[in-house]
Amino acid sequence: MANKEKEPKNKKRFFKDFKAELKKVIWPTPKQLVNNTAAVVVIVIITAAIVFALDFAFEALNKYGINPIKSKVRGTNTVVEQNIDETNNAVENAEANNDVQNVNGTVVENNSAENSNNEVTNNMNE
Repeated sequence: MANKEKEPKNKKRFFKDFKAELKKVIWPTPKQLVNNTAAVVVIVIITAAIVFALDFAFEALNKYGINPIKSKVRGTNTVVEQNIDETNNAVENAEANNDVQNVNGTVVENNSAENSNNEVTNNMNE
């Protein structure tokens, strides 16, 4: 029962203390309020302008400075990669047209390429 009696007293005490603290607060005058608000707004605008300028500068640097360099480097890599791909394709094509083919599990020689070359050579000799 003692706890129930303390709760209303604690609530009353809290609100009395709260009211007393609000009386101690020094509220700004309307002139001070306007001056402080203006100062905050000006600082926010200046900060926004600085961030905008830096964003614009870095974007321009990225667009006109770094990206062209990246594309040149990637272009060099791309040429090398294309050459490697072409070489791999040529090797794959040569392997596909290889003289030896696997048919039904047995190795059979395909002499069609040799026969074609021999025919051309024979025709030239005649």
